[in-house]
Amino acid sequence: MSDGTALPGSDGAPRCPWALSTEDYVAYHDQEWGRPVHGDDALYERLCLEAFQSGLSWITILRRREGFRAAFADFKIASVALFTEADQERLLADAGIIRNRAKIEATIANARELSTWTSGELDELIWSHAPDPATRPAPRTLADVPAVTPESTALSKSLKKRGIRFVGPTTAYALMQACGLVNDHLATCVARSAPLQGREM
Repeated sequence: MSDGTALPGSDGAPRCPWALSTEDYVAYHDQEWGRPVHGDDALYERLCLEAFQSGLSWITILRRREGFRAAFADFKIASVALFTEADQERLLADAGIIRNRAKIEATIANARELSTWTSGELDELIWSHAPDPATRPAPRTLADVPAVTPESTALSKSLKKRGIRFVGPTTAYALMQACGLVNDHLATCVARSAPLQGREM
């Protein structure tokens, strides 16, 4: 059993233990998780997927991501904002996604709210809550990685105040981890020292 420190993968390189259970996780861990994500639509997608993940394993969402993208118009805010009652019913019947009415309704409602924001406003708001990396020592084990931080609590409050739903402090922190606002790869993880390149998904 892992003690929470980085473990060698099939290639011998040390990785965060959670990444080693499936090849899907390895690819996500190495290529995406913790890499900076920018762009309103890209961040909206991550926000939606983290909300759908609430109460579930991330692998459940990861393996349905293409289904989610097909169902939600590639998470283009302007497109999802135009979804109708008929679209909601279509989504509730779509086996390619998680068919949770509250989460589907929140995804559409959030797009409608975000469609009224100026370009770049979501990106700016989210990234304004990124902590100073100098104040965050690299975690040595999984026990050093928090589930909630003051910054994620503040981000959650900021988004909720602006009308964004289904984004509690834990979901907000998962978003911060996934989108590179924080680097929670373990100190000896091969992905921690990989080049951090910003990207718009």
